[in-house]
Amino acid sequence: MRSDGSDPAVVAWVGLGGNWPQTPRLFQGALRRLQSQALVHKVVCSPLYLTEPVGPVCRQRWFLNGVIRIETGLGPRALLRLLHRIERSAGRNRKQERRWGPRGLDLDLLFYGARRICDRRLIVPHPRAHQRRFVLQPMVDLAPEWIHPGCGKTIDTLLQKVDDTHLTILWDGWARTLNRSNASRAATRTFFPDG
Repeated sequence: MRSDGSDPAVVAWVGLGGNWPQTPRLFQGALRRLQSQALVHKVVCSPLYLTEPVGPVCRQRWFLNGVIRIETGLGPRALLRLLHRIERSAGRNRKQERRWGPRGLDLDLLFYGARRICDRRLIVPHPRAHQRRFVLQPMVDLAPEWIHPGCGKTIDTLLQKVDDTHLTILWDGWARTLNRSNASRAATRTFFPDG
């Protein structure tokens, strides 16, 4: 711990997902909120991918997924609380939503350095990150040689061996979304196939 009470910077990985029409705009807001935090630095977002819905709720829009790499002085539980606050500010109500169902913004703490944590509020590494193409593919885009602390294998190796057959397609609307205020509405009409 530093003299100011903060932890030394740790590289953390956050999963980014959602399938509401306004999801690209919500992603932008989440990135801005993370960048504005005093103990969060070097926020980098992967390319985004359209992904077939996973789980029993299949009659829904495809999801937009990516990962965010940050360096943070926040502890893992404080970071999780921050992610949940950002979700709530974007309209998410975890108690009322259907599991596997539609959501506007989903922020999952995937990895917190090489730490392994398992308690009733937080499991890190995320227990299914190594099984999900929509997590591994965007991570490979940023850090293919990063080693999963639970599996001891690189992210690239895990992606090559993953059994997840859900279709994951690179989404090219992200640049338009970042550069034009109305792009998110146009992009979601074009790139979110109805389920």
